[in-house]
Amino acid sequence: MWHLLEPLHALLYYAPEAFDEAAALGYETAERWPSYFAWRSAPLGAPGPAGVASAFYSFSPAMVARYVPGVGEGSDEVPAADPAAVLAARLRAVDRTYRAVLGEDTVKSPELAEAAALARRAAEAAGTAGRPLAAANAALPWPEAPHLVLWQAATILREHRGDGHLAALLVAGLDPVEALVSFAAIGAAPEPVFESRGWSAAEWAAAREHLTARGVLDAEGAVTDEGRALRAEVELRTDELAAAPWAALGPEDTARLAELLGGPWLSAIGSGLLPADNTLGIGKV
Repeated sequence: MWHLLEPLHALLYYAPEAFDEAAALGYETAERWPSYFAWRSAPLGAPGPAGVASAFYSFSPAMVARYVPGVGEGSDEVPAADPAAVLAARLRAVDRTYRAVLGEDTVKSPELAEAAALARRAAEAAGTAGRPLAAANAALPWPEAPHLVLWQAATILREHRGDGHLAALLVAGLDPVEALVSFAAIGAAPEPVFESRGWSAAEWAAAREHLTARGVLDAEGAVTDEGRALRAEVELRTDELAAAPWAALGPEDTARLAELLGGPWLSAIGSGLLPADNTLGIGKV
């Protein structure tokens, strides 16, 4: 279900309609990061760079500090955050993006309305204790339009899963850089893709050295059997921690939702907006 829903959520970070909305707020759009951090952190309010780095986990704090202003601060590239304005623009961006990518007929279809209702049921069953990003999105009012309900439900569910994934990484003893190095080692994406998270070459090398000493990587930097087992355990724990919403929805309705998402998923993937290689390991892990 995550593989089906994640592309529908992630369109926000790549669609030209979303960049238009970000530019209207004053964000620099020559690269995607100013608006990415704004869209994703807005439900948290204005937590500042330390809070965002903690919740997002895999990004270098130095990178986060560049794109997330402190309380009351701002720059030409990243204005001071007005969370309410960002959240309103976020929904406008999703509305425009879905109409462009999925098409008006799909947006207005009874099938999409049915999918939205099922996804909302699953999202409302997602426990948010200890899951800050899921909790912040779950606390937002539900929009009326079914396609916006679908996006918001997909967002709650992906952040619920993501918060659980961070817990699994912590239990596995993988800090933010080690999580990326080990994920790259099992083939989630080429190492250069993970440079987008802002860690320096020295930080990456130190993480690789630590993982080698631990037996996760061999002397050449390739993943060992022990390392594969560790990452498999992380993915298993992530799945287990993400299972409650789908157990609540039930197997028949979950299968129906998967069926209904097929067309929108194909439209999202076929749009060409989403990168083939990504740090989430979609289609690889």
